[in-house]
Amino acid sequence: MIITPNRFTALDVFRGITVCLMIIVNSPGDYNTTFAPLLHAQWNGFTPTDLVFPSFLFAVGNSISFVLPKWRNLSQLSVLAKILKRTTIIFLLGFLMYWFPFVKFNQSNELLLAPFDETRIFGVLQRIALCYGIASLLIYYCKTKTVFIISIILLLLYWFLLLNFGDVNDPFGMQTNFGFIVDKWLVGENHLYNGEGVAFDPEGLLGTIPAVSNVIGGYLAGKFIQEKGKTHEMLLKLMLVGSCLLVISYFWNLTFPVNKKLWTSSFVTLTVGIDLIILAFIIYVIDFLNKTKWTNFFIVFGRNPLVIYILSELILITLMVLKVNDRTTAFKWIYYNFFAGVGDYIGSFLFAITVMLFCWVTGYILDKKKIYIKV
Repeated sequence: MIITPNRFTALDVFRGITVCLMIIVNSPGDYNTTFAPLLHAQWNGFTPTDLVFPSFLFAVGNSISFVLPKWRNLSQLSVLAKILKRTTIIFLLGFLMYWFPFVKFNQSNELLLAPFDETRIFGVLQRIALCYGIASLLIYYCKTKTVFIISIILLLLYWFLLLNFGDVNDPFGMQTNFGFIVDKWLVGENHLYNGEGVAFDPEGLLGTIPAVSNVIGGYLAGKFIQEKGKTHEMLLKLMLVGSCLLVISYFWNLTFPVNKKLWTSSFVTLTVGIDLIILAFIIYVIDFLNKTKWTNFFIVFGRNPLVIYILSELILITLMVLKVNDRTTAFKWIYYNFFAGVGDYIGSFLFAITVMLFCWVTGYILDKKKIYIKV
C-alpha cells in the first residue's frame, strides 16, 4: 500500500531512533565482542538495549492516539476489520521471518526443507501484533480512564500469576516461571526460542499481558500531548509522570525484579517512565528550540519502521544461511574479512552500523519516492 499520511515529527523521530537502535543491537558481527550497553541484561537488571523493544511498543500506542479520531468516523465493522487484519499480518510476518529461508543444511551438508515443528512461534513482531490488537480493542471500546485502570490491572495480574502459579521456590526463574509453563504446554519446547541454551521464549504468550501496558502508556501520552498542545505545562507533566514511574519501578524492583526477558511489571513502569522523559525531550528540542536538522536521519526510519526492521532481519538471516564454503557462512566471511581486523569490539560494532546504514539507504529511497508502507 502506498500512502502519504500527515505525520507527527516528534513521533517519527522517536520511532526512528527506536528502529535504528533495534537494528544495531540485533546486528553485531560477534556477540562475544559486543560493547556491554548493546547487550541485554542476562536476567534481572537493565541495560540501554533493554529499552529498545518496549519503546517501539510505546510508539505503537502513540500512533494509535493519532489514528483513533479517524476510527470514530468509520463503522465498527470496518475498525474491527482493520485491527484484525493488521494484527494477523504482523503476526504472520514474524512467524514467516523465523521460518525463513524455509530450508537448512543437515549434518551431511544437504539442503532440506526446514521443518515446521522446529519453527519458533512467538517473537518480536508477534508480540507487537498481539499487543497492538489487544490495546487497540481496549482503546476503541473503553473510555480513557477505564483504559488507564485496565493497564494497572494487567500489571498487577501478571505479578499475581507469576508469583502464585510458577515454581514456589523460584517463581521468577527462566524455566520455573508460569510464563514458561504456559508456553511449554501451549506450543511445546521445539517452538520456543533456544538461544539461552535451553527452551525459553522471552516473547512468550503470558508476557504479552504486561507488554500491552507499554502500548497503552504510549497511547495515553499521545492523547495527552494532543489535548495540551505544545506547551511547557505538557512537557513538565510528561517529565513529572515519567519521574514518578521511575520511583515506582525502583521500589517495585525490590519484590518484583526488573527483567526484560520476563517483561515484569516493574520493567514496564521503568520503560514507560524513561520513554515519557525521552519523548518530552525530543518534543522540546524539535518544537520549542526548533532544532530539526538532526531529525532527518531518524525520520527515514520512523516513516517505514516495519519494513526496515524486517529488511534488517532478512539480511542477517540470509547471510547466516548462505555459505561461502563448507565451513564458512557469508556472515562470517564478510565480518572476518572486512571488520574483525580493526579490533574485536570496534569491528563488531562497525558491522552493526553497516547493516543499519544499508537499511537506512533503503528507507531513504522509499521516503524520497513518498512511499510509506503499512499493513
